[in-house]
Amino acid sequence: MSVGTSNPPGGRGTGRVPAPRHGDLTGLGIDPDELPDGLVVADERGLVVCFNAAAARITATAPADALGQRLEKALPLEDLEGRRWWQLTDPYGGLAIRVGQPERNLLLPGGREVLVSARYVRAEPTGPVRRVVVSLRDTEARRRTERSHAELIATVAHELRSPLTSVKGFTATLLAKWERFTDDQKRLMLETVDADADRVTRLIAELLDISRIDSGRLEVRRQPVDIGAAVGRHIQAYVAAGQPADRFLLRIEQPLPALWADPDKVDQVLSNLIENAVRHGEGTVTIDITAAASPREGEEAGTSVTVSDEGPGIPEESMNRVFTRFWRGSKRGGTGLGLYIVKGIVEAHGGTITVGRASGGGAEFRFTLPVSTPAYLA
Repeated sequence: MSVGTSNPPGGRGTGRVPAPRHGDLTGLGIDPDELPDGLVVADERGLVVCFNAAAARITATAPADALGQRLEKALPLEDLEGRRWWQLTDPYGGLAIRVGQPERNLLLPGGREVLVSARYVRAEPTGPVRRVVVSLRDTEARRRTERSHAELIATVAHELRSPLTSVKGFTATLLAKWERFTDDQKRLMLETVDADADRVTRLIAELLDISRIDSGRLEVRRQPVDIGAAVGRHIQAYVAAGQPADRFLLRIEQPLPALWADPDKVDQVLSNLIENAVRHGEGTVTIDITAAASPREGEEAGTSVTVSDEGPGIPEESMNRVFTRFWRGSKRGGTGLGLYIVKGIVEAHGGTITVGRASGGGAEFRFTLPVSTPAYLA
């Protein structure tokens, strides 16, 4: 623990003053080294009396080297214009009504960025500063988020450009030269516009789903769901669209527990997994529906659905990336957002989803949902 770590007696030859024990956190039973963010505390003289493990990791400075040092020396920060931060802000001087500094990007020696916020603690509202409490956060997580958002914007722009260009081109052509085309040509153009409009609508729906998943606002409206009938409807749709009926094998193990879930979202999960098997897999697409142990603590029953094919499967090195944004199993179209959304929907139900290799060699996706029987029916 960094609080109260002793310094050389009297700090001889170092210019340090022994650091007094700072018990504000330890008195609450909290070890500063257990905090996820960096914590640096300086006393009324500007000497560091707390330098926790996270601060040591972020700054690459050992607590023993920081404790007892002046704050500006233990934590030599500069703003993005190269100005020394502590001289610029002067926490112990200036206006007596200041209470701190909002979070901002600052630079450590070597140019490493860190998020810093500070609180000035006074015994009375306009009295002298008794403590300067500094919070440090690594910027890597924020950078990953920013990169993810940039990738999402680039993907959306790319996916929107193609259908919108087609829509604009065909509608402009029809408006300018309507009389020159036959009815069959007009129908073909309008069917293309209709399909591209559907593609844009699907993309917008995916973006809304991602927004709700990332913010934890994905709503689940539970109703009784006949999972076998739902899978059957998807198979019938593929057969009606020209897929051979013998390409699909549906196996339902009875009895199944009564499943309460959001039927639209379960349908979305099934649609994505079966479409992946049809488009990217080969041979027979097998869907197994069985009773299973509930993935949620406190419930015994669950329902498991396994979708597998006989294609080449997913490379072992890609297994851990399948449910991340923008992962594509092949170059054959798609935004790479579908399986990320599938995982979000399953987890919003309290369920789990896994990927592996099927016995026939292809990909195998298995998701399990708790039955989630309402309390008044339990």
